[in-house]
Amino acid sequence: MGPRIALIGCILESNAFAPPSVEDDFRRLCYVEGEAIPTLARQDPSPLPAEISAFVDRMDRNGAWQPVPILIAAAEPGGPIDQALLERFEAEITERLSQEGDVDAVYFCAHGGMTATGEDDPDGRLWAAVRRQVGPDVPMAATVDLHANISDRMVGSVDVLISYLTNPHVDQKERAEEAADHLLALLNGEKAEAAFIRLPLTPPSVTLLTAEGPYADLIDYGQSRQTPEIMNVSVVGGFAFSDTAKNGIAVIVTARGAVEPAQALAADIAQRAWDMRERFNRPLMSMKDATDRAVTGDALPAIYSDAGDNPGGGGRGNTSVFLKALLDADVQDTLYGVFIDPELAAQATKLGPGAEFEARFNRHHLADDRFAPPVSCPAEVRAVHDGNLVGSPGLWEGRQLALGPTVALDLGGVIAVVATERKQCADPAFFTMLGLDLRAARTVVVKSRGHFRAGFAPFFPSERTFEVDTPGLTSPVLSRFDFKNMPRPSFPLDKDAVWEPPEWARAYLASRD
Repeated sequence: MGPRIALIGCILESNAFAPPSVEDDFRRLCYVEGEAIPTLARQDPSPLPAEISAFVDRMDRNGAWQPVPILIAAAEPGGPIDQALLERFEAEITERLSQEGDVDAVYFCAHGGMTATGEDDPDGRLWAAVRRQVGPDVPMAATVDLHANISDRMVGSVDVLISYLTNPHVDQKERAEEAADHLLALLNGEKAEAAFIRLPLTPPSVTLLTAEGPYADLIDYGQSRQTPEIMNVSVVGGFAFSDTAKNGIAVIVTARGAVEPAQALAADIAQRAWDMRERFNRPLMSMKDATDRAVTGDALPAIYSDAGDNPGGGGRGNTSVFLKALLDADVQDTLYGVFIDPELAAQATKLGPGAEFEARFNRHHLADDRFAPPVSCPAEVRAVHDGNLVGSPGLWEGRQLALGPTVALDLGGVIAVVATERKQCADPAFFTMLGLDLRAARTVVVKSRGHFRAGFAPFFPSERTFEVDTPGLTSPVLSRFDFKNMPRPSFPLDKDAVWEPPEWARAYLASRD
């Protein structure tokens, strides 16, 4: 019947400055238990995380096996997971594993950047709990986002830790397939040994693109050093906004059989990362310059990232400062999305296409939310949609998405897309499903940090793509945040930060010099 492989997933990227993530946040996106997991994983399109579907598909194609489905829970990036919910997830996972009896291997799909209201390493906690339950000899592989924050406990709990290689993230399928292949090799007797280094280097996410730049160079170098001795090379950029003791670029190299090749390569990559640390700075365009460029129309069409309010990093999707600046400047031929305002979306949906009314963004403004003041302006409902779609090429290609009731509001020169469910605007379909023509726009503004690049590249080349210095919970200007737990000094926040390699790495670095 083939090996019995447990399928587990708990996916959350935590922003310490956002409201806590609770059970409803997972229920709204993905909360699937037991036998429904392989059924949904084999559905096309699937509502499950891309890694789960890809892992199941790879195992199906590799031969006979038995899925042991446990729990797949995922929420949009938000605040730390509620501690009681984390503890319940742990209890449910270990109880289901106990009920299933012996398993031959475990695949754990995670983001790796989760924190909890009572601790900063819930990923490590869950992985360690699984390890205790299945025992020390059962092969276990985990996949993580390259914005994960890696702990010793995470590395020590699994046989192989596999990070994405792309940002925007378009290789989830390949990384899950890699996990399946490694598990089969481990089941056939292969042994894995890992080396792990974390640096006092916590760059903003806008510097962690993999098409070009310092992070791209590190990823490419690590992959170029793959040899038959090396099982996996993961250079994990981290997520500064988690504000944890495990913040910092991490290098995890897994070797076959002996740890020495892993240690040598990990030390080499870490030193290279530290030597290029000055490159992890990226200038942003000011809102004034972005608005002026949108007004003058003396250049080719461009796309702008409302980088300070990225729902894909815990932003609430409702900051209104940039929108108001565009309206006040009377810009024309501009598309803006996606603004998250369930009440406004519901009102416009009820009014229907062609209706004219006074649109009130953030009508129930919270006094302590300085980033989302109310904005009112005349509007016409251009189009309405139920928000259900399948992702186009890019971050969510082929995956089921649900934005809830979504509308296009004509505010004069700006057409704003307003949705119900919080999700970053990384897919052109968020506009085109409403009949909006991206090629006819002079200016497009998206609430996304960088993942929009994959989907919008056919419309806007990199030289006409700009990150704008906007306020919000995901501002790339890290000095604006009151970090309490991040190890300090840490570059680039602290220019005088110093890295001391672990003792085992010094001999390798000395021999390299």
